[in-house]
Amino acid sequence: MAKITPRFHPKVRRIRDQLLELTKDLDQRFVLLDSVLEKVSKEIPETASDEQVMDLIAETLASKVIYHYDYTKLAGRIEALRIQKLVNRKFSDNVRVIRFHKRNSKPKPMVSEAFYNIVMENKDILDSAIKPERDLEFTYFGIKTLMKSYLLSIEEILVETPQFMFMRVAIGIHGSNIEDALTTYELMSKKYFIHASPTLFSAGSEAPFLSSCFLVAMEDDSIDGIYKTLHKVALISKAAGGVGIHTHNVRAAGSHISTTSGLSSGLVPMYRVFNNTARYVDQGGNKRPGAFAMYLEPWHADVFEMLDLRKNYGKEEMRARDLFYALWIPDLFMKRVKADEQWSLFLPDTAPGLEDCYGDEFEELYTKYESEGLAIRKISAHSLWYSILQSQIETGGPFMLYKDACNRKSNQKNLGTIKSSNLCCEVVEYSSPEETAVCNLASIALPSFLTNYGEDEITFNFEKLHQVTKVVTNNLNRVIDVTLYPVESARYSNLKNRPIAIGVQGLADVFMELRISFDSLAAKELNIKIFETIYHAAVETSIELAEKYGAYESFAGSPTSNGLLQFDLWNHKPSDFYQDWDELKIKVQKGIRNSLLVAPMPTATTSQILGFNECFEPITSNIYNRRVLAGEFQVVNKYLLQDLVDLGLWNPQMRNAIIKNEGSVQSIPSIPQEIKALYKTAWEITQRKVVDMAADRAKFIDQSQSLNIYMCNPTMGKLTSCHFYSWSKGLKTGMYYLRTQAASQPIKFTVDMTLVDEDEDRNKDKDDSIDVKPRQLKRRRYLVGGETPKGSNGMVTPVLTEGEDKPADIYDQTPVSCSISKGGECHACSA
Repeated sequence: MAKITPRFHPKVRRIRDQLLELTKDLDQRFVLLDSVLEKVSKEIPETASDEQVMDLIAETLASKVIYHYDYTKLAGRIEALRIQKLVNRKFSDNVRVIRFHKRNSKPKPMVSEAFYNIVMENKDILDSAIKPERDLEFTYFGIKTLMKSYLLSIEEILVETPQFMFMRVAIGIHGSNIEDALTTYELMSKKYFIHASPTLFSAGSEAPFLSSCFLVAMEDDSIDGIYKTLHKVALISKAAGGVGIHTHNVRAAGSHISTTSGLSSGLVPMYRVFNNTARYVDQGGNKRPGAFAMYLEPWHADVFEMLDLRKNYGKEEMRARDLFYALWIPDLFMKRVKADEQWSLFLPDTAPGLEDCYGDEFEELYTKYESEGLAIRKISAHSLWYSILQSQIETGGPFMLYKDACNRKSNQKNLGTIKSSNLCCEVVEYSSPEETAVCNLASIALPSFLTNYGEDEITFNFEKLHQVTKVVTNNLNRVIDVTLYPVESARYSNLKNRPIAIGVQGLADVFMELRISFDSLAAKELNIKIFETIYHAAVETSIELAEKYGAYESFAGSPTSNGLLQFDLWNHKPSDFYQDWDELKIKVQKGIRNSLLVAPMPTATTSQILGFNECFEPITSNIYNRRVLAGEFQVVNKYLLQDLVDLGLWNPQMRNAIIKNEGSVQSIPSIPQEIKALYKTAWEITQRKVVDMAADRAKFIDQSQSLNIYMCNPTMGKLTSCHFYSWSKGLKTGMYYLRTQAASQPIKFTVDMTLVDEDEDRNKDKDDSIDVKPRQLKRRRYLVGGETPKGSNGMVTPVLTEGEDKPADIYDQTPVSCSISKGGECHACSA
């Protein structure tokens, strides 16, 4: 029988051959391009432009990602091709266009004169360095995220490709140092790391606000001080910064006001003013909403009112739902809760100084005020604790950070008492009315460090990770000097203390590629070695920078000036993976360029761009919808899908079964146990393992980490067990968000239940633990020794033993299914 040529719209026919070229390395058994083109041909409006036709084809392909992951890769390639056709200029020519752009006949340059001059002076080498083919490596989700918020546009017409953006960022950071700029471009272009959103937005522009996180102190407890602080955070939010504000010193309701002889209305009305400012002042224009996190210690008399502010019921004048709330918890409170003792609430004006001390000094002052009868109210510590837990179950917050751990284990402890973290609970820095703490962020894409050896072996390349971390450290240090500061107190603090924040993304991807389950001993050890490598490289680079430029200004008296690194503050001795720690500890006493170095952040948006799982999180589902500013996207676990393809199990019945189970594979009989263990979701991993991994890596994290807790059906008992375990492990951040599930979840896709039922009938008599030999999988992965940094012993093998003090299994979880709520966007997180 003669082959029937599909009928295509003329506009589709013109580009079909070009689109077919994009499918050459994709799985042709699943990616049926002509079928999609036929469908699109029937839907194209006669007035559609070629660009609109390509967009419609890409959107249609992307909607089929649940059939095979290659569909989103092809859709991303088509969008990238569309952008390249729109721009269609060399990098230097494009810079000229955006430099001399006019709006209403008035100059509206999109890059600075200095940036333009550097590009023109080096245009040949910069133009030749651009690798446009790398634009084709983004998924549809990633490229649409770039198009929505990151790539420059003129009157909503894109004038920048992803590769042009990476080069703009590299030159915006390094200026005329073309060698470093090209290194940065090359590594970002190859997805080894990515800078945080504000840096991607603004590098090279006339207003290069590149910093991500700001920690603000309330000026003082007065109308003048409060509104000065409000003005400061509004300017920071306008510059795309996320803000953490400590409010421990602001008077509670009922406090005496000397100037009017009246009584204060407390924190709630003030919070509502900040709430409206967050709504009004966007971060980066229309790119993200403004976001402030309000920090409070639990001895403050308004703490109960703060816990209610995000709830969906109650008097509207007592709610401020656009703010985020965090508790800055002293150890004494945890001790009192544990012992079921009384807890005293104070007015900060009559019991001053509690926010200014920690540890034994705090406990002495607190008990002194209690003995003097200064408490405005005495309660059971349990009553406040249960109110905290109730708020977390209902709203996901407040965040939980431990004041004593944050201060005792900080390299900035010589500056004074640290009083808050940032919006996302990973940056822990000293702030005061004179010093607005700042941090610049970048995340290392861990899956890019996996190296193949032949068809069957893969290893993690620690040597490359070490090299790239050194580049990232140098970059972030450079950002301190080239960024524009929205307020003078931020410039003063950042130049004085020079903290940076290196994070990661894609840790779960690494585990899945290496075929080790998230909660395994092999994952535990690899987690440690990854973060030890990052910290080692960052310390080494910062020492080298200090040798060249001098130590940061406030270095004297810091733990590092006494030869103490982060693991020393934990009383931890590293393994022999790096054998030169003692040498570094001698060198660091002479000076280090940056007071802080590592702070894994929630990389929500940049992970979308690069196509990896967020930060160090477990996967939250194997199939789900993701709603973000760039639109609604279907997300599929590409590793699971490929394994099921290799096993011959990927078919409509399997797809519908996973959808029916809302992204979980645990109850599907035909899936081998090995695969089930590998693809557990965050809801199916005991949170003790998650906390243990956080504590393991924490020895090499000198700031903190944005640690989410996942509980299907949280109870007071489960949460209490989890929080006390985190606290007992010495974590600085005990919990960022509490992620929970609704009692019932809607199915996110259309499911053919007939196919599901047929598949279940076919498999109901099968053993749930079918033994599938590894050779049946086309992708065989081994965790083996490979290239490792100089001075390390290299091998990564599962040799660790289980932890010693397992708590009651009160928060071990039963496997359940997943929905979109677990993968939600970080609220304006700057990473």
